[in-house]
Amino acid sequence: MNKKLAAALSGSAVLMLVLSGCGGDDGDEKANAWAKKVCDQWQPELKKIETANAEIKRVATESSKPEEVQKADSAAFGTMTESYKEMGSALREAGVPPVKNGQATLDSAVKGFEAASKGYADLKTKMDALDPKDQTKFADGLKEVAGGLEEATKGGKDAAATLNAGGLDKAINSQKGCQVAAPSPSPK
Repeated sequence: MNKKLAAALSGSAVLMLVLSGCGGDDGDEKANAWAKKVCDQWQPELKKIETANAEIKRVATESSKPEEVQKADSAAFGTMTESYKEMGSALREAGVPPVKNGQATLDSAVKGFEAASKGYADLKTKMDALDPKDQTKFADGLKEVAGGLEEATKGGKDAAATLNAGGLDKAINSQKGCQVAAPSPSPK
């Protein structure tokens, strides 16, 4: 069951990979300046999300006790809740991006990050409510939590897609702050 949770969680790493690119051209200086403001603030949040994902995968792939899984997952979901909230705030602080329909792009992306934040907060609540002393109920609860991961990550994926569709993908991908290392495969 823990492995299913780890596999489901891999989806949340997709957001980071969507935002990480090989770089772009120098195109629009205004868009690049806007993206730099955003990415400089996103960098610590992306690292926190990456670390939280790694911790969830670690406890899921090791033979961790239910209490350890609960503690690690709850902490990771709490981190993700705050990080996605901060990412939305960073967008708002950067202001309207210099692209066609900039306000709509901004509003939609912020809404996506807020939805991801709320989704992870809900998962944290569910994780905290599980009883690690009852292995059967705990396993059933983990299934429910794993099932909610797709919904929790949807907002972040939607936000990234909105920014990309809005024409900001090259500007964002060219910023060091938005480039994260792809997760390395875990040893078997």
